[in-house]
Amino acid sequence: MAYPRPKAATPSIKADFKLINYQDYDDFLLSSGTTQDRCYLDSEEVTRQFAELGYRSTGEAITREEFKKRVAAVNRYLNPRYEPFVMASERLESHSEPVLVELALRERANRVGIISTIIFLRCIEKGVEISGYIDYAHRLGSEDWKPIFTGRKRLKPTVTDLGFYNWQTGRVISNDSFFYRVKCTKRHGLMYQHVYDRLMIMVDPKSPPGENTTKKNIKSDTYEQAYLLDHVVRQRI
Repeated sequence: MAYPRPKAATPSIKADFKLINYQDYDDFLLSSGTTQDRCYLDSEEVTRQFAELGYRSTGEAITREEFKKRVAAVNRYLNPRYEPFVMASERLESHSEPVLVELALRERANRVGIISTIIFLRCIEKGVEISGYIDYAHRLGSEDWKPIFTGRKRLKPTVTDLGFYNWQTGRVISNDSFFYRVKCTKRHGLMYQHVYDRLMIMVDPKSPPGENTTKKNIKSDTYEQAYLLDHVVRQRI
């Protein structure tokens, strides 16, 4: 549950989906021949040879080796090999940046889907104040966090996160993520609905964070403001 969706199939992979319907290369060649081929040539072997050479063929002429490679590529896409995750925060020092320390404590639980953490950060970036909400589990699965946990890269909200606000320009951006859908009502304002248990996470500071959700404020010299919304994920109802 904690892994992001597989990447969309490339146009070439989509075009080759049909290849896995054939038992083997010979079956593919035989299907590529026309009815006239089979009628006049009167031999499946000759029909296959003609199809392989691209003569009187209703389909694309490809070599045996290319057929194998393309079928293998489709199978790899449809049946990806499981690769266990590596903890990006494994070597994090206990005296590191407070936000990173708290995120390190939650990394494994977010990766396996026990909890789903929304990160709120407000910071100064190139002289401009920005803030936003980050789906921690989604970003764990979509980018390398080792540079962040080692301090080589600063964690900050971006325009592709759940929420982003530029305080100078007034630019506001909201996006659905793999685990959350953006909701907004007159009564509760901005909310995030978890896609698995469909419970709402409230971000209004005047409201409780929601069922199965707790809020933790973090004091940090790196950020103007930082807090975490930890949502314990229930089984989908």
